[in-house]
Amino acid sequence: MKNRPTFKAFKEKALQREGVRNEYDELQPIYELKSQMIKARIAANLTQGDVAELLQTKKSNISRLESLSSKHLPNFATIIDYANAVGFKLEINFKKAATT
Repeated sequence: MKNRPTFKAFKEKALQREGVRNEYDELQPIYELKSQMIKARIAANLTQGDVAELLQTKKSNISRLESLSSKHLPNFATIIDYANAVGFKLEINFKKAATT
């Protein structure tokens, strides 16, 4: 029986394919935003239900908002409201794109 590759090895091999690399690079900022949202909520010691109550919405909406598997990007006002609800301030930075 062959050993399955680790996720790290699988990812490294997959990212060698141009199409996969392009999609990964395109989704990375969305993934990073949602990851930071989750970390902020946890740092505030809040559940998704707590945030939903603060934002006067349903827990399922917060779950969808934080979902790392969703390509959907919430509107800017929602992100600001979320940040305020969990006691954080939203900062936006621009980085010079790498040239190829």
